[in-house]
Amino acid sequence: MTSEPAYQALFLGAGPHMTCGVGQFTRLLQETLEKLEPGSCTSLTLTRSEGTVGDIWRAVGPVRNVVCDFPLVAWKRVIMRPLLALVMARLRGRRVVLIQHEWGGLHWLRRITYLPALLLADTIVMFSPLVRRELASDAVAGWTAQKCVLAPLPPNIEAPAGIVDSKLRQRLAAARESGRLVIGHFGSIYPGKQPNALLQIGAILKARGLKPLIVYIGSFIRATDHVEEEFYARATELDLIDDVIVSGFVTSDHEVFGLFSEVDAFCFSLDEGLTARRSSVLTCVQSGRPVIATGPAEAAEFDHHPRFKELIERGAIVLVPRGSDDDIYADRIASALNWPSVHAPFDFDGWWRDVAETVRAQLTVVPAKAETHNP
Repeated sequence: MTSEPAYQALFLGAGPHMTCGVGQFTRLLQETLEKLEPGSCTSLTLTRSEGTVGDIWRAVGPVRNVVCDFPLVAWKRVIMRPLLALVMARLRGRRVVLIQHEWGGLHWLRRITYLPALLLADTIVMFSPLVRRELASDAVAGWTAQKCVLAPLPPNIEAPAGIVDSKLRQRLAAARESGRLVIGHFGSIYPGKQPNALLQIGAILKARGLKPLIVYIGSFIRATDHVEEEFYARATELDLIDDVIVSGFVTSDHEVFGLFSEVDAFCFSLDEGLTARRSSVLTCVQSGRPVIATGPAEAAEFDHHPRFKELIERGAIVLVPRGSDDDIYADRIASALNWPSVHAPFDFDGWWRDVAETVRAQLTVVPAKAETHNP
């Protein structure tokens, strides 16, 4: 006889249409919670063609918790459906757990669309003290920060056993063979990750005669910020247009790590400093290649995330003090050529259990059934 799960959670998703990092996180979190408590989780797909009002009402009925992961890039055109699901959850007395990855780095129009979700949430799960402070300082939504809990963010991608070759990988391999320095940047390209900062560092390395080739493994997020246009304009201005490659969306993890294998060093120059929400950095660490990043704004940024902190302490992630000029980054990248590749064990499942346990602690449990005694 199978026992009833201790909690019931409905995950809002966009099915196979949600191919972004947030979509991957939602799927992996649900799968991990299901492993911890089989039969405890279900999902509801919300797209322009799926997820009617009746579907939402019926899906919310049998569960005690509704989990919604923001920001939801794939839901830009159907933003009202997940919000309607949260309203129905509250009307039916269900607990709403909102997962919020960013705040200050979001476009102000997007923040406005997320305000109702913040108001409806019983608990807001965040991954960085810096992001929580950004929310707390918001003139309109700041009071909702008191509903926040911090969780340790895992990487979305696990290094596979093998890699897949590609035309881009062959191009990078040929560049390295000819003596070029391949510098990597991974993840979606948007203003919060300061993609143009690496261009200036590349210009310094080029002036030093190191022949850099900067490869952005990812794609630009479609928004109103003109990120892509400004990026290529800056590359042209710095005479780097022929020294920059943007891969676009990469379809498989095997292909991603195939590209990683031809990178000499990764670099993330971030105005806000490295935060505990940068899962893209954690993915790069698994390649064994040097990862250079800006130091955090505060020393306590990783206190809630001992696994991330350990990577920094053992040198898998090399921090450059905030406020350092671009020459310091160039120095670190140049010196990385002499560093050996180190493929240390990475407990991917353990990272995911950590975040799942934190989220599980926020869920309303199913009341235990009273025992009946026969006279």
